[in-house]
Amino acid sequence: MTVSVSPGSSGAPAPDEAPSTASAAEVLLLASVFVIAACGLVYELSAGALASYLLGDSVLQFSTIIGAYLAAMGVGSWLSRFIDRQLVAQFLRIELLVGVVGGTLPAALFTAHSSLPVAAQAPFLVLLYALVVLVGVLVGLEIPLVMRILKRHFQARYGLKDLVSQVLTFDYLGALVVALAFPLLLVPHLGLIRTGFFFGLLNAGVAVWALWLFRRSLRHWRAHALACAAVVVALLAGLAGAERLTTWAEDRFYGETILLRETSAYQRVVVTRSRAGIRLFLNGNLQFHSRDEYRYHEALVHPAMAAQGAPRKVLVLGGGDGMAAREILKYPSVQQVTLVELDPQMTRLFATQPLLTALNHRSLTDPRLKVVNEDAFGWLAAHDRPEDVYDVIVIDFPDPTNFALGKLYTTTFYTLVDQHLAADGYAVVQTTSPLVARKSFWTVAATLEAVGLTTTPYHADVPSFGEWGFILASHRPWHLPAALPPGLRFLTLSGLPALFDFPPDMARVPAEPNRLSTQGLVHTFEEEWGQVHQP
Repeated sequence: MTVSVSPGSSGAPAPDEAPSTASAAEVLLLASVFVIAACGLVYELSAGALASYLLGDSVLQFSTIIGAYLAAMGVGSWLSRFIDRQLVAQFLRIELLVGVVGGTLPAALFTAHSSLPVAAQAPFLVLLYALVVLVGVLVGLEIPLVMRILKRHFQARYGLKDLVSQVLTFDYLGALVVALAFPLLLVPHLGLIRTGFFFGLLNAGVAVWALWLFRRSLRHWRAHALACAAVVVALLAGLAGAERLTTWAEDRFYGETILLRETSAYQRVVVTRSRAGIRLFLNGNLQFHSRDEYRYHEALVHPAMAAQGAPRKVLVLGGGDGMAAREILKYPSVQQVTLVELDPQMTRLFATQPLLTALNHRSLTDPRLKVVNEDAFGWLAAHDRPEDVYDVIVIDFPDPTNFALGKLYTTTFYTLVDQHLAADGYAVVQTTSPLVARKSFWTVAATLEAVGLTTTPYHADVPSFGEWGFILASHRPWHLPAALPPGLRFLTLSGLPALFDFPPDMARVPAEPNRLSTQGLVHTFEEEWGQVHQP
């Protein structure tokens, strides 16, 4: 083990000389591996989560980003072989660079996406993968340098086998902790931008550790200290201004007054208001506009409810905003409504916020309604009792923009729906636009039919969305109802037949059922809707 020159010595200290308290240095350097691994994984997860939020198709985004990141780490590890002098100084510089680039990555991507036109995805993708590759290369440099520093300064204590074992143990433990904390604690409580700046500060903290541990032997110590201070101050400023930056970016992106913005464990919820009304966005995608949501929800609910005659038990899958429940509760025969919504944040907001409860007529606090905050797929699979059968099932999920949502449009899922549907009951599925996403629409029809259900497709004009589609599914043919509830603003008995007429540009096209093992619907949906945004 090398011994540092004490301050009273007349000789100059050797480069990269170990500090006098070797055990403290050893412990802190090994601890830094834990921090480095945690930070590196956070940057990777942040890039994947942001890309999924902003671009859709979470499996594609996470797969390509993880692949690019790991490849870049390999490049960084290979490049580390060319760093042979002043290892601690180089490690310190790399930590500061990782802290700056990785820490600002979520803020930079969010700002860029908000500033670029909707159709300009190419520049955003270039920036996304450039930052991912840069961070990956820098992270790839870190572990080899730490191992060489430990080997050089603690070679009497470490053989190669012990060195690799110790470093990789701390590396994997750091990754495990962050993998659990990211979805459960960091994103819900800090948000992506604050999380980025916070872990950038941790990387800068590792640099400060190295600066202090090797303070007696580092060349240009004051310059390194000033660099550390500058990075820490910059990241602290970013952390302090994260909320303001998020507000600015979202105001620019949505172009309206934002009344409410929250990040749950599952999505970013934003409610905006303009002179035209109130809009709800989930992960940047419009879910409803108050000026015409009644058209969507009346079309979704009443063809099934009125045709059933006197529904008593109703199941709503999705629909955490309570709008579909509002329409369902207009039927005096309804005794029980079970609403299964994954995100408790959604049901809490729409059950407590006065502005939102005014829109759903306080449906989520109606004594006939029970809210279940679980995944609909798992909930259906777990509730297979004879009493878990419903007269009407309303399926109001977001569009299949990724595989997590796509599983809710598969033969496997619809088989579960079929098992919970009464013999004389009706299920209804919101099914995207048959005009814009024609093949996607008819894929859902084919999927429902593949499990033995009879389908009755229909559509309605909802100005905020355009021509929108729905599919009734049942064990018996659907028939026009004899009556509708009073006070509807859109649907009439005389106007109902027109909803079931499909002009040539929306007529049925050949489509294969969407299966859980392949989920071709997600690719079809992305392809069809992607053409809308092409210049």
